Amino acid sequence: MPFESTRAKINLTPGEVVKLETIAKSRTESMSSIERAKILLAYYRGETVSSIARTLKINRPKVERHISKALDLGVEMALEDLPREGRPQIITPEARAWVVSLACQKPKDLGYSYELWTTKLLAEHIRKHCLELGFDSLAKLSRGTVSKILS
Repeated sequence: MPFESTRAKINLTPGEVVKLETIAKSRTESMSSIERAKILLAYYRGETVSSIARTLKINRPKVERHISKALDLGVEMALEDLPREGRPQIITPEARAWVVSLACQKPKDLGYSYELWTTKLLAEHIRKHCLELGFDSLAKLSRGTVSKILS
């Protein structure tokens, strides 16, 4: 007697099936979306996890993850990456606001001989004065980070 899967079946509406088939045949979608659409379509049509993995030349845990994700969150969410936490921000919003306010001032008003800020000059000024204002997170500020904050 063959193995009977205890995992729930995916119930797709005709519109979802059409959408998955379109994505699976697409040449402009990302490869991960195409692969996920193929996994979901194959599972919907009754293929086993092992046969899906063999056909798509991927491992079983990956197929199981995508199927579980579709069962838990729905087909739309299963096609996308879940949001991740990412690295926490080191520079506080108050420190960023201070950098922007400095950039809005003229260097001449702060005792420099220049008319306009360069990122190098602004970064040097920020590193020199950040500790006395309590913005410790700006002590190692680079020119590139100044550009990112201002953009």
